[in-house]
Amino acid sequence: MELVVHAANIQDREGAMLVLKLLNVKFPRLEKIWADGGYAGQLIGWTAMTGGWVLEIVKRTDKLPKFIVLPKRWIVERTFGWLGRYRRLSKDYELTIPSSEAMIRIAMINLMLHRLAPG
Repeated sequence: MELVVHAANIQDREGAMLVLKLLNVKFPRLEKIWADGGYAGQLIGWTAMTGGWVLEIVKRTDKLPKFIVLPKRWIVERTFGWLGRYRRLSKDYELTIPSSEAMIRIAMINLMLHRLAPG
């Protein structure tokens, strides 16, 4: 798992570049990355040049009459929902970036442990 905590004034595409630079070293077999429409544009070419990855944009449409779960798009939102259940992550309690990253890692480890050994 890789994560980058940064200031809110950094655009999502720039934040994605920070994370993807870390992935290149730790996950050499990674081939495809899914993202929503906010990551379209120059990031697609940058992703191909930097890691040789395919950045696939999962587009939503406003033409659907009701809510429909789109493949792959719900994964990130679901993960943010899980993280929001942890009190320390529900508000901005941490004073430093390393502390914020550590709390996210602890929450994900806790989540995985409970999934591997329920009860």
